Amino acid sequence: MNNMLNKTLFGTVTLRSLLQCVVAVLTFAAISWAYFYPADVDGDVLQQSDVMQGTANGQEITAYQQQTGEISRWTDALFGGMPTFQIKPTYSSTPLLSWVGKVYSLGFPQPVSWIFIMMLGFFIMLLAFKVKWYLAVLGAIGYGFSSYFFILIGAGHIWKLLTLAYIPPTIAGIVWCYRGHYLGG
Repeated sequence: MNNMLNKTLFGTVTLRSLLQCVVAVLTFAAISWAYFYPADVDGDVLQQSDVMQGTANGQEITAYQQQTGEISRWTDALFGGMPTFQIKPTYSSTPLLSWVGKVYSLGFPQPVSWIFIMMLGFFIMLLAFKVKWYLAVLGAIGYGFSSYFFILIGAGHIWKLLTLAYIPPTIAGIVWCYRGHYLGG
């Protein structure tokens, strides 16, 4: 049995390490769902002030797009005029990036997905730093449940939250590339 678990599947990945990662992902998923229960099951929605304000700020852009079929890159509705990339970013890459985000978060609803990707990303980074997998799970749970992240969620500062979620796996990719594991990086 032990020989089977140590069998290399591809590259340096063994069945044992793959099973450890599956256990970690399932743990993160269970914790994320449990934390937001029953709101995640009942379909409750957080009333985040910044999200509501951002939606209101994007109304002019939405109306312009519906009237002309074009995407405006400027609005006169805020601060006497400003670019719209901070209010309602829409680019040709948006659908692809949305799909990648859904896959990375296993399609979980928000805010469950946000805490899940916080833990998953930090777990990936700790593995890149060669931390034992069970300690990486504990570290990832600690990172995912940092109080600041819940403040960001409550306020609706989702872009900041997502930035903090994607920094650890980005660092992991840099570390792996530096070590010559270009595919992993």
